Amino acid sequence: MIYLMSVVAIVLWGMSYLWSDKLIAMGISIFYFVPIRILIAGVILLLFNLATREFKKMAKKDLWKFLLLSLCEPLIYFLAETLGIQETGSPTISAVIIASVPIFSVSVGVLFFKEKMTGLNLFGIFATLAGITIVVMLQKEDCNPKHFVLGIILLMIAVFAEVGHASLTKILASDYRPQVIVMYQFLIGCVYFLPIFLTKGMENFSPMYVSWEVIEPILCLAVLCSSLAFSLWAMAIKRLGVGKSSVFLAMMCVATALIAEMMGREHLTTLQWLGVIIGVIGIILSQQAPRRKEKLEVAES
Repeated sequence: MIYLMSVVAIVLWGMSYLWSDKLIAMGISIFYFVPIRILIAGVILLLFNLATREFKKMAKKDLWKFLLLSLCEPLIYFLAETLGIQETGSPTISAVIIASVPIFSVSVGVLFFKEKMTGLNLFGIFATLAGITIVVMLQKEDCNPKHFVLGIILLMIAVFAEVGHASLTKILASDYRPQVIVMYQFLIGCVYFLPIFLTKGMENFSPMYVSWEVIEPILCLAVLCSSLAFSLWAMAIKRLGVGKSSVFLAMMCVATALIAEMMGREHLTTLQWLGVIIGVIGIILSQQAPRRKEKLEVAES
């Protein structure tokens, strides 16, 4: 059941790229639908935590951590991610790049936490970078090169923001439940987004913005991809641990590609599919090898 929960969360996150791409294609400003998504998700999690009596008041000493956490995600991450999807014009390629988050998490662990890295780890990193390069370089020729490169840069900013978010979450997890951490980061994120929402978000407001055609994907993003997916993911982390659960993140780009293919939204070439597969294998290798080595060391001792 816990593995099923993990897969459902990843599939929902994979579908989020498609719903975001749909809103962008309709001309809906990201400064409009992203803040609304965050607000709805935060309120749902608040009600959930109150109903389950999991709510915990934030300690004053942790305020700066939550402020920095919310700055990384949702503010920087969601803006960079959504703008990246808009500029690349491809939800699948966006998902492939975002799926490289575990690689940079490993790098942060080596640089700042003195974690060991094996040759297999390095091979996995290079394999992932090679896979991403294959997918990106074979992107359709009618894509604007200038905007495409900008989209890649924005997506990489989102990747680094997620690494910062994961590091802060790890620090806070010792005192707060995952659902409570996510609730606070979304509610604080709403405050960050408010000036942007009232200016750029409402700049070209029209009756279409409140039509069901627009509200439906926003609700899907808020309820399914934020509230539900994050709750399922929190349960997976609690049961499987951060290490094992992180492997599932590598499958997000595959979920996006498969769903986009089935919906007829996007078609990858055979070589691009090969790049996706190579990238996923690389991410898994970069994540799995260190833990296996640690287990062997523990067993020997």
